[in-house]
Amino acid sequence: MTISVIRSAKVQEAQLLSDLALRSKGHWGYDADFLLNCKTELTYDPSQLLSPTYSFKIAELKQQYIAGFFALNFLQPEFPELEALFIDPEFIGRGWGKRLLDAAVSVAQHHQAQRIKIQSDPFAEDFYLANGAIKVGETESQSIQGRFLPLLEICL
Repeated sequence: MTISVIRSAKVQEAQLLSDLALRSKGHWGYDADFLLNCKTELTYDPSQLLSPTYSFKIAELKQQYIAGFFALNFLQPEFPELEALFIDPEFIGRGWGKRLLDAAVSVAQHHQAQRIKIQSDPFAEDFYLANGAIKVGETESQSIQGRFLPLLEICL
């Protein structure tokens, strides 16, 4: 299967994106309690998809299947945060993540951002580092108190 388009997310797809994010997170072997703790953070509200500070983009297959998505938050326009980059588990490891990350970089550059901030899942850290990110520290998880996540940046 190939991507037919990377397009803006539609408001009515918020629940589909939330479900995909949890499936993708679950791919890494996290238990049900962990995923339940992450559910609020990985639930996308239609208002987020409408917000002018967000850019949600979807990788869609010719069969109109959502293979993955990313969300950039431009609350700080010169330093947006990549709040989400999730791939359907069926497609992890097939280059979909890189294609979406490249699209996120293009969107940020179009908005004249200087850097992209990434609070990475530990399982995704190597992916981001291999694709040009640098580690700048750690930050506490918003979902699980006492859990620290890699803080990365991509300089544009």
